[in-house]
Amino acid sequence: MTVETNRLTLVPLTAHQLKLWIENIAALEKELTCSYDAEPLTDVFLEILKGQLTITENDELNYLFHSFWLIIRREDRAVVGSADFKALPDANGEVEIGYGLGKKYEHHGYMTETVQAMCKWAMSQQAITHVIAETENDNIPSQNILTRCGFTQYKQADTLWWRL
Repeated sequence: MTVETNRLTLVPLTAHQLKLWIENIAALEKELTCSYDAEPLTDVFLEILKGQLTITENDELNYLFHSFWLIIRREDRAVVGSADFKALPDANGEVEIGYGLGKKYEHHGYMTETVQAMCKWAMSQQAITHVIAETENDNIPSQNILTRCGFTQYKQADTLWWRL
């Protein structure tokens, strides 16, 4: 399954593909016919990926909500970033979205396009009533993306919470 936008192809990674991303990017690039040019797989991000791999391997039927979706620019098949739903929808029908871009791809509208497409897909799923997101209080670029995508802020504490 993929989601297409005007400029992007969003590819949710299977457990196998997620493992390739962690262990052998060249093999993943070959399998998806792309070139990886997004955020480096280091430190905290790599640990998050490994945790999601375990969850995805244990619940492959719901991989769309456990794995990461690569953001591939259609013009040159470059992977510019990734996004994810952090878990299955909760009892209230809410699913949380997260996202990140390679630095050189910021400020080109790719993430707004991605978030819009992923939210459209999510809201078409029967179990989902809202997409939510968390941002740091000072992360104005991420807050602007959410605002452009129709999210409204509904809670403020150590971080800001947004709902579509």
